[in-house]
Amino acid sequence: MDTHILDLVRKNYPQIAEKRLQEEIAEVGKLLSFKEGEIIQDIGSYIKMVPLILEGSIKVSREDEDGNELFLYYLIAGETCSMSFTCCMMNKRSEIRTVAEEDTTLIGIPIRYMDDWMSRYQSWKNFVMRTYDSRMLELVKTIDSIAFKKMDERLMQYLENKSEAHKSNVISSTHQEIAYDLNASREAISRLLKQMEKEKIVKLGRNKIELL
Repeated sequence: MDTHILDLVRKNYPQIAEKRLQEEIAEVGKLLSFKEGEIIQDIGSYIKMVPLILEGSIKVSREDEDGNELFLYYLIAGETCSMSFTCCMMNKRSEIRTVAEEDTTLIGIPIRYMDDWMSRYQSWKNFVMRTYDSRMLELVKTIDSIAFKKMDERLMQYLENKSEAHKSNVISSTHQEIAYDLNASREAISRLLKQMEKEKIVKLGRNKIELL
């Protein structure tokens, strides 16, 4: 058993309460690190592990039939990906892409333990169900944003989410990267950002945006 992983689980995931479950995670889990921009799980591949995020953040997105990417939500420390539960339990290929938004460290748990832990450990079952609930709310917000919000509102929400994920009011992104995530044109995003700067909502720099 890896005592370092055991300590990390107890510190970062207190909701995973059973002592034996914590020990099993320390026995089978692997400590993995990903550099900023590195793809962790790509669309169409089989899920091999469920992540417990310790440091950093992960961007979750989908693609349409034309290859256009749509940002869904961020995962941060103390969270996991509900989509990985669904895919691994049903042996499905991944329908999402997860990318390290910044340097990220996580505990990777082999998928073969998921069903067994759901039946044996109440805290794991509760953790999985709360994760589903949280992600469902995120997806509803995303759908509402696309369906009902104007692009300036979507952009503001995107910047706030990114700021929260990075725990910083300075966002390192190009206008093109933001446009790609929001499935918009770079010109439209640049125009809105300049308007937001005039209104003293943001301060623009070279590939940086500061939320004021």
